[in-house]
Amino acid sequence: MNNPPGPAAGLGVGMWSILDFSPLLCGSCTGRNSRSVCNVGLAPAPRNGYPNRMDTREALIALNLIEGVGPVRVRSLLEHFGDAPKILAASQAELLRVRNIGADTAAAIHAWEATVDLKGELKRIADFGVHILIQSDELYPPSLREIYDPPLVLYVKGALTPADKNAVALVGSRMTTHYGVEVARKLAYQLAYVGVTVVSGGARGVDSAAHQGALSAKGRTIAVLGTGINLVFPPENAELFGRITANGALLTQFPFNRPADKQSFPIRNRIVAGMTLGTVVVEANLTSGALITANFATEYGRQVFAVPGRIDSPRSKGCHDLIKKGAKLCEGAEDVLSEFEYLFPASNKPPSLHETGVLPALELPPNEQAVYDTLSKEESAIDEVIRRSGLPSSAVSVALLGLEMKRIIRQLPGKLFVRNR
Repeated sequence: MNNPPGPAAGLGVGMWSILDFSPLLCGSCTGRNSRSVCNVGLAPAPRNGYPNRMDTREALIALNLIEGVGPVRVRSLLEHFGDAPKILAASQAELLRVRNIGADTAAAIHAWEATVDLKGELKRIADFGVHILIQSDELYPPSLREIYDPPLVLYVKGALTPADKNAVALVGSRMTTHYGVEVARKLAYQLAYVGVTVVSGGARGVDSAAHQGALSAKGRTIAVLGTGINLVFPPENAELFGRITANGALLTQFPFNRPADKQSFPIRNRIVAGMTLGTVVVEANLTSGALITANFATEYGRQVFAVPGRIDSPRSKGCHDLIKKGAKLCEGAEDVLSEFEYLFPASNKPPSLHETGVLPALELPPNEQAVYDTLSKEESAIDEVIRRSGLPSSAVSVALLGLEMKRIIRQLPGKLFVRNR
């Protein structure tokens, strides 16, 4: 199954049965049209209202909307009741018999129809072109199923594919340096070029650079959001999110309109770590949220990599601390790929540094070819490259960055450039 289902297919046929029904009537309304809404007091809808008409996917969407009911509690409820619709149909007394379910949780689940706008959420899902994955779906990330508290549902805009099981997380600080941005782009480019899906959090700084690098390589990238899928945070990433949707996916466990807050980002970070083979921390200070992602990766038994930086830079302290604690030092994509070489056929693996020193190059775009032709094994200043190529300085800067990402050239101190081959 290479293409995601459309909104209707993704939700299941049962969705339309819910959209066709308003809340059922209380006893005082007997005889009225079955599509009318009861106006007598605040009487709750009968307990045989929604649940008998919904499927598992719809019931899990509803459970995900109930405040304070998370994946661990739902796992206990599923073990007890067998399937999700029965949870929503259960009495408060029945709910209280379940392990880990206290009075507040039982009351919230029992009263779900009064607090949850399931019909509205299903309409938003259909209108926004989102599809919903649950754990039984083939395209639900297999590595994510293995963690302690996998999300009940995943809202997906774009497409997940079976190839996304070979995914690596690239994360780091929002307040990054030029070095951090450059390294994130290079690593993401190199990994995406050989078929690794690059996963990050869609945030400013290292996250955005990682997504951009993967897209530059015409590879796949997934942004895991700490908000509802209809919100763009940070707002300047609207265009980037559109490109990610076309070449991968936006993904979140949060319902529509859920804003970002201090709780949502650690929840997001566990998904980033949980759905990937390993996590690369590119640049982070000692309080960076990227270290939370690394800690989750360690907890899940996944490999953690850290990119070293300047010893006097506070923004590299977190990476250096990870290396001291046993993270693998990462200087390039080959350090990551060597850990997972069994996943990649020999024909698709980059040659190691001792073989050629560079990754295989794509056919160069015209500007990159023009800039490359001006360079040699001798050092060339950027002003010389601009003069020889005849290109504007902005075009030369972009071309040099692209050539560096391909590891065809390298930059030396003083803005000097040389060929690698």
